[in-house]
Amino acid sequence: MSVFEAADFDNHENVVFGHDEQTGLKCIIGIHNTNRGPALGGSRFWNYNNEQEAITDVLRLSKGMTYKAAITGLDLGGGKSVILGDPKKIKTPDLMRAFGRVIERLNGAYITAEDVGTTVQDMDYIRESTEHVRGKSTGTGNPSPVTAYGTFLGLKAAVKHKLKTDDLTGLRVMVQGVGNVGYYLCKDLHEAGAHLFVSDINQDSLKRTVEEFGATVVGLDEVYAQEVDIYAPCALGATINDKTLDQLKVQIVSGAANNQLAEARHGQALKDLGILYAPDYVINAGGLVNVASETDDYDPAVVKAKVEGIYDTLLEIFTRAEKENKPTSIIADVMAEERFMHPIHAAAE
Repeated sequence: MSVFEAADFDNHENVVFGHDEQTGLKCIIGIHNTNRGPALGGSRFWNYNNEQEAITDVLRLSKGMTYKAAITGLDLGGGKSVILGDPKKIKTPDLMRAFGRVIERLNGAYITAEDVGTTVQDMDYIRESTEHVRGKSTGTGNPSPVTAYGTFLGLKAAVKHKLKTDDLTGLRVMVQGVGNVGYYLCKDLHEAGAHLFVSDINQDSLKRTVEEFGATVVGLDEVYAQEVDIYAPCALGATINDKTLDQLKVQIVSGAANNQLAEARHGQALKDLGILYAPDYVINAGGLVNVASETDDYDPAVVKAKVEGIYDTLLEIFTRAEKENKPTSIIADVMAEERFMHPIHAAAE
């Protein structure tokens, strides 16, 4: 199947395949839309089963970044990149430098940052080949705590709208994935008095949440059937699907993972079940806000204030969705599209 025939191709501006023979680099960069500015999105290093799976991921993720930047009010477009392979086996400084050269050939149309499978150190290696990178060690560093803070605020907005309370004390939250973002979300939830249920393939990560936050470990196959108040997906995407919907016993889905809905129709399905959904690209935009603000005059206080806007944006989405009797996912898309469908400087031209 060609890229143009892929189900997730949505008028993407560019899909670039990069390769470096010496290091074994195989990468794909997706640029969805640059009407608001250059495309900013992280580099995911993942051992995909096949190339088509990687193409699907980069198409979905890059589109999501367009919507995320627009709904957050940033003058940026949406892009994402994936590097194919097991990072534990093939990732080297030279490979990351080679990846930087692929980015450099795009002349600033795409700016990368950290994502699953890549680190702040990797961003430093990439910067040796291109200046179009954020989240380096001399900049804002790891965006995970900021992403988690925005997710925490978004979860509070969902609780406010659905449960009519500002108090998280005693609320049961199933956090799926307790890596970088999931861990910090657990920390915020624990400090707010929530009771945590956690699941992850990494036993060390699970052990840390148990020891630090008194979390209850749940098996990977038992996540969706938990009788809790909130399901917080913080791992990979598409966990809201036909199979899992039949198992959910929650009132709210509110987590940091990208592309949580396997298909767009699952937003309606959640609504039909009476489950409030916090659209993923809205609630997890904190990391993007952070890296987008990585300039010489970077101010953590300014970034925090912008991230706190996620709470108000979600309340607006929830209220509008209720008023129009539509899924929150549809309302979020409409609001984002109102902002990016036309070039941001079109009026000035």
